[in-house]
Amino acid sequence: MQADLSRFNNSWYKPGSSKLKQTLWFVVNSLFFRNSLNPFSRLKCWLLRCFGAEVGKKVNIKPAVNIKYPWRLSIGDYSWIGENVWIDNLEDVIIGNNCCISQGAMLLCGNHDYQKDSFDLITGKIVLEDGAWVGAQTTVCPGVTIKTHAVLSVGSVATKDLESYTVYQGNPAQPVRKRTINNDTLPHHRLLQ
Repeated sequence: MQADLSRFNNSWYKPGSSKLKQTLWFVVNSLFFRNSLNPFSRLKCWLLRCFGAEVGKKVNIKPAVNIKYPWRLSIGDYSWIGENVWIDNLEDVIIGNNCCISQGAMLLCGNHDYQKDSFDLITGKIVLEDGAWVGAQTTVCPGVTIKTHAVLSVGSVATKDLESYTVYQGNPAQPVRKRTINNDTLPHHRLLQ
């Protein structure tokens, strides 16, 4: 048996909006999100809301971010999305409060069944609970939940759920230590003086 991509059929998949809305989003995404010359986070948050995303207060979205379907996106208060992040949300992506998604990270809600000759599409939602940190150049796979204050370190791949207050590293990501958070009352630059 061998793969036969001519048999691939994902007609069962419904993105959750009309073709017109998808086309309009493609244009807006290209002009205002993927464009590295647009640094205006407030404008991007407003546009996401116009297309059905739930966006909390003081969300920071850097340039060159690519979002597949905003109507399948929820972002909590004070969360950050870094440069060149790719949110391929074929299913819901839920980002909690105070989350950080660093540069070049990929949140991938879709994959293919390599055991089927027709290479069937597989989808699963992604959840980042409050305080989660997805490091630079990481990948979060379909169906993964990154629990509260867990860290996926630089270049790692999350293929299964990450437990709370734990730092994960590698491909596939494995727990390497507990995350402790210090509550400093002085700004960091003052502590260095």
